[in-house]
Amino acid sequence: MPTPNHTPAVASPALPAAASIQIRDACLQRGANTIFSDLTLELSEPRIGLIGDNGAGKSSLFRMLCGLDAPQRGSVTVHGLEARTVSSKRPGLVGMMFQNPDEQIIFPTVAEELALGLSPSGMPRRQAINQARAFLASRKLADWSERAIGALSQGQRQHVCWLALMIASPALLLLDEPFASLDQPGQALLAMDIAQASQQVIVSTHLLEHVRHFERVIWLDRGQVRADGPGEAVCAAYQADVAARIAAQALSYQ
Repeated sequence: MPTPNHTPAVASPALPAAASIQIRDACLQRGANTIFSDLTLELSEPRIGLIGDNGAGKSSLFRMLCGLDAPQRGSVTVHGLEARTVSSKRPGLVGMMFQNPDEQIIFPTVAEELALGLSPSGMPRRQAINQARAFLASRKLADWSERAIGALSQGQRQHVCWLALMIASPALLLLDEPFASLDQPGQALLAMDIAQASQQVIVSTHLLEHVRHFERVIWLDRGQVRADGPGEAVCAAYQADVAARIAAQALSYQ
């Protein structure tokens, strides 16, 4: 089994040249707080990393992309649709994994939760549950089918959220701190799944080793793009900035 630092030898899938996500002069406010001001991005790469401090705007960006938040000004489009209309016009186009799996999981058992991901296709519930069981068996997790969600660890619930996305197979996967609750084997398996996925995947994480090899990484800083480019360069720049801030803070204590 590869370690989490291992980059699986799987080629990234090819995507159309046109940007699948376009953000134009987006301004997002919550009360008196400005989250984004005139944010503009085009996102077409198969694998994109999103890094930055807590409060930088990473989760807010994901919420705009999946239509949970709408900018007060500007536009956000996903595959040519306004992001806020995607869930009604093309349900199942975008899938998001939240930082806290308890904010995402609805049903009491694993098979029922996975079956929910098949509902946009119109599949009858009994058939969807049977397909979920077959999917779990294909992952050597047949014994998880009837397990109660409440009996699972935090990392296992996080894994259930990922499996629900895999069975639903949306065109765009937004993963918000997906490695945070996982042990080392779990991180390695998730990294391998991400490498093999045919969809566009955007990963927000503090664990830089999981995005350092990505073609593109975006460093957000207080709602602005601080750096945008190859993963190695952007991650190194962010780490250097953090080291400089910690050193300056340490001097202030003397």
